[in-house]
Amino acid sequence: MKHLLVGISLVLVIAAAAGLFPGRAQETGTPPGQAATEAAANSEGQAATKNWADGNPLKIALLKWYPAYRETKFTVGSQPYGVCFDGANIWTANFGDGTVTKLQANDGTVLGTFSVGGAPYGVTFDGANVWVSNLGDAVTKLRASDGKVLGTFTVGAYQGWMTFDGANIWVPHGNNTVTKLRASDGKILGNFIVGNSPMMTAFDGANVWATNTGDGTVSKLRASDGKVLGTFAVGSRPFGIAFDGANMWVANDYDGTVSKLQASDGKALGTFRATDLPYGIAFDGASIWITGLPFAVELRPSDGKLLFSTRDGGGAGAAFDGANIWLGEFNDNAVGKL
Repeated sequence: MKHLLVGISLVLVIAAAAGLFPGRAQETGTPPGQAATEAAANSEGQAATKNWADGNPLKIALLKWYPAYRETKFTVGSQPYGVCFDGANIWTANFGDGTVTKLQANDGTVLGTFSVGGAPYGVTFDGANVWVSNLGDAVTKLRASDGKVLGTFTVGAYQGWMTFDGANIWVPHGNNTVTKLRASDGKILGNFIVGNSPMMTAFDGANVWATNTGDGTVSKLRASDGKVLGTFAVGSRPFGIAFDGANMWVANDYDGTVSKLQASDGKALGTFRATDLPYGIAFDGASIWITGLPFAVELRPSDGKLLFSTRDGGGAGAAFDGANIWLGEFNDNAVGKL
């Protein structure tokens, strides 16, 4: 069963909340393009052609200039979807048990599990605190240092993955709305109409982008005042979105593709084969990583070429900690570190 998180109406969204998230466990598929070959090469320890370090001194310091691609998994709560990095630790939103888990990024030690209730979906770091979206009508703010709940703020039902613009939290939710909250106190600064069923957001340094899952578009909003600067067509059922410093990358769940848009004007620069049911997406400073079922893949940003594929235990969120990629693997109740 494919994603039915959101639909073209609130009724479909409610239906999705009732039981569609766990359905991803039943999905199967085949590796895209070269994925099977590259995965086999990896398992046999064969050398790859790319430079693993990619100019990242943190990777060099960790002796990761070679393509080992060895995944380590750490158990978290039930059905982790959202994943974020707070500068030292990884946080997961555990959809199945109403909690978030905090892990030490360097070794995966669990530092705490904190109850937020409901069905936690996305997690976002604002520089001091972690924000958790929910399928209820409120978002929760936790102090990153100790997980203490600092506030619960009502914004509207069925929030997706939020983004932070340096001062404010942007929450996609409901049929067609993105809400701007002041991070310091949770005050609502505006509600802005976008496309059908906005699900995930990203910040490009000046603007906020939202994927409109129900109508195959993304909306670009000016962060200063929420003005919609453009709506751009991508693939079917766009979910994850990430900024690479110049372009926006969008995971098109039903197409098995990823779209590359020029951030300055929304111009389509390419559509590339990704993986079956692409979902979460992250940029590691050199490559684009996309989660899916049954594979997570690494693409070269310049031309979308597939660089690596590994089996994915759930196809949920992705985050980069400065040296490693972390994958939410909700089928395994774990988070993977590559």
